[in-house]
Amino acid sequence: MTTAAFPEVAFPVAVDPEDRARLHRTWEQTSGFWGWLTSVNHKSVATRYIATALLWFALGGLEAAVIRAQLSRPENTLVGPDKYNQIFTMHGTTMMFLFSVPVMVGMGLYFVPLMVGARNIAFPRLNALGYWIFLAGGVFLYVAFFLNTGPDAGWFAYVPLSGPAYSPGKRVDVWAQMITFTEISALIGAIVIIATTLKMRAPGMSLKNMPLFVWAQFVAAFMIIFAMPSVATGSMFLAFDRLAKTQFFNPSEGGDALLWQHLFWFFGHPEVYIIFIPALGFVSQIVTTFCRRPVVGYPVMVLALITTGFIGFGLWVHHMFATTVPLLGSSFFTAASTFIAVPTGVQMFCWIATIWLGRPVWRTPMLFVMGFIATFLIGGLSGVMVASTSFDLQAHDTYFVVAHLHYVLLGGAVFPLLGAFYYWFPKVTGRLMSERLGQWNFWLLFIGVNLTFFPMHKLGLDGMPRRIYTYLESTGWGTLNLVASIGAVVIVTGMTVFVVNLALSWRRGVLAGANPWDADTLEWATTSPPAPYNFADVPVVISREGLWAYENEIPVLTGLRTDVPEVLVTTVMDAEPVVRHEDPKPSIAPLAMAIVITTMLIAGIFSAWAYPIGIVSLAVPFAMWAWPRRGSPDHERAVHETYALEAPV
Repeated sequence: MTTAAFPEVAFPVAVDPEDRARLHRTWEQTSGFWGWLTSVNHKSVATRYIATALLWFALGGLEAAVIRAQLSRPENTLVGPDKYNQIFTMHGTTMMFLFSVPVMVGMGLYFVPLMVGARNIAFPRLNALGYWIFLAGGVFLYVAFFLNTGPDAGWFAYVPLSGPAYSPGKRVDVWAQMITFTEISALIGAIVIIATTLKMRAPGMSLKNMPLFVWAQFVAAFMIIFAMPSVATGSMFLAFDRLAKTQFFNPSEGGDALLWQHLFWFFGHPEVYIIFIPALGFVSQIVTTFCRRPVVGYPVMVLALITTGFIGFGLWVHHMFATTVPLLGSSFFTAASTFIAVPTGVQMFCWIATIWLGRPVWRTPMLFVMGFIATFLIGGLSGVMVASTSFDLQAHDTYFVVAHLHYVLLGGAVFPLLGAFYYWFPKVTGRLMSERLGQWNFWLLFIGVNLTFFPMHKLGLDGMPRRIYTYLESTGWGTLNLVASIGAVVIVTGMTVFVVNLALSWRRGVLAGANPWDADTLEWATTSPPAPYNFADVPVVISREGLWAYENEIPVLTGLRTDVPEVLVTTVMDAEPVVRHEDPKPSIAPLAMAIVITTMLIAGIFSAWAYPIGIVSLAVPFAMWAWPRRGSPDHERAVHETYALEAPV
């Protein structure tokens, strides 16, 4: 097999109009509802991921509003203890499992192929299956909640509370099975992001030339692969204990209640970084673009991302300092919990240096970056505090930990995510969001977050435990809880402004053009919104600086066919062209397989027979998925042969 030569031509390439029309017909999604069900284009699937995750985010926010309303004054009777436990559990479960990880994966699924110069993502049908499984898991959870069967043992479902002795009925079973849905979806998303990053990069985009956003998604995807099986195993053991009478977590029968905490937090703490690391990628791209210069210390930034992902797996026991874990062992986790602040601090200083040495333009995305730095810094400092065994024993299970968690997640994830929405909205829609509404959105959210969660530090130090649905007036917690609830109203107002801005800009925003920010990464080298095929000809990367290095001319690699959906496959290290591969066409098979899997998992709560029947039934959608297509002899060769890329004419 031979590699192609790299011709240098102006971009966009003067593609023959007939060829471009044929290319569009080859890649475009079938119109109508059927086309929506069968689409396997990465932009279509990723948009659904993001939109669905935002829907769950809105529902989780409403649950948080009910919690704050209930705690706004002592001895409130807005909701009773049973409903409060369900709402409390649903809020945490929604935000951690249905919003934070899926929305970050969705952003990666949309922008990683564009940033690496690919026409589509790897394994597009598998990617579509991941979305349908994710959607089914969320719908299942909320249908159960509205039927008063929502989980009520906390989003962490500690045993023995979540075991059969203390949680009869199906509430915890719903939670455990929802975990299965979301973990399958997350693992699929991670696999396709890794495969796309390693094998579908544009020629010349070696690992040392990849955008920091792609590096962040790549590291987070590997973390998902190592972290998610742990909680999936734990939820499976919990389901066995509840449904099959096993005794994994029953100490009286030889089990171990702490085994659940080890399995859960080996996933739970890396999950924080699975959420946080993609957000670091958002920040790096925004800072680079709006400071008009490459980020300072690119190699150091990459090493910091990898180091954060690696050390993130050595922290889980700091959630267990109040258990019987030996103090000598705890000291190692204290050290690791403190040390992980170092790579994040390094990235902070690199961003500050970039801002200092650049020419910053203070648009809405940059405001959210500055809000991220300020808010996350507070969460990071309180994180170092709870990393200490002696302090954690005092603050454990108090509202101090609630404050820390929300500063880290809102400051470290939501602020960068909203900045990314404002930054990439013109790429997705072709229109800019309102700058005035964007600034209102930022300031309301920034004030609301600090007004809501900063008082919780003091509440925790005053002894207010979390997971309580009311408190006596004599505790003296009423004033700070009222302040926190007022802050929650400000947050809701800020997010309402964001929704209004999103809706108005989608239809009436200022037309953006292909690259309104004069950014440097490859997604801005194509139209806004991108064509179904992303790039008519594959761009060739000549520098880490991306588009800024081209001076209005970009080399491209031609030779991909226009009558079939072909993508380019490149080598892992240096992204040298190897083969061209024909993408699978739209298919109903991923949805059919998701329906069978969903039916099997839900029915499995009630009968073990669901699993053998479901596994046998999977043969039907699998046959739909894998059955070879029939066509002309030429088409058959294109499907079954691997072609070496020819040098362009």
